[in-house]
Amino acid sequence: MTGTEFKTCRKNLGLTQQSVAAVLDVSQTYVALLESGQRPFTPRLLRAAVRRFQLSPTVLPFSGTDPQRADPERVVKDLGALGYPGFAYMRHGRMKNPAEVLLNALSLSDLESRAVEALPWLFLAFDMAEPESLVREARARAVQNRMGFVVDLALAVLVLRGEADTPKCRSLRALRDALYQAPLSNEDTFFQVDLSTAQRDWLREARSESAKQWNLLTDWKPEHLPYTQTV
Repeated sequence: MTGTEFKTCRKNLGLTQQSVAAVLDVSQTYVALLESGQRPFTPRLLRAAVRRFQLSPTVLPFSGTDPQRADPERVVKDLGALGYPGFAYMRHGRMKNPAEVLLNALSLSDLESRAVEALPWLFLAFDMAEPESLVREARARAVQNRMGFVVDLALAVLVLRGEADTPKCRSLRALRDALYQAPLSNEDTFFQVDLSTAQRDWLREARSESAKQWNLLTDWKPEHLPYTQTV
């Protein structure tokens, strides 16, 4: 977040520099320096601003944690902190950038179904469809096929809601197209690593066209998502 963006948010909320300073536990002078770009936003200040002023968590920097250290339990907690209804009891945890949570989840070999169903919700709840940065991160972690499939699920939900001609839908289509510029050729599962040969054969026949296109073995479809009608 830039100082100009923060200043705009403050004014839109009808807040003074003094009131913002009191909430963030800094001086009014420091707020003025932030807004003029003479001081950087620390992660602590950004997290506080997101919480107290209801800013989008997409302004948060990535935590810098090694993605290889991501684990299913941590992903569930992160989804709860972002407000996913299925994990509402965890919403007071430390918030992360939704894109980081998504990438960490996609990097896992296995993930419980309640967490898997939350991944398309991230695209619906937050404006994070920035092709350049997301595609770069997805390719670096070799998860572009999984991300493409999640984008397809989110797009299908929007279509079912009658929101096919919206800015969000258009931005997701652009992201999907960017991801498909260099798809992975190896067949992958969608978090179900311990599939038998019979299960793999069945999924190759039963999977959706989207799953086929992204070379994934999965039976996930948009109608399986609990928020098809509302976010």
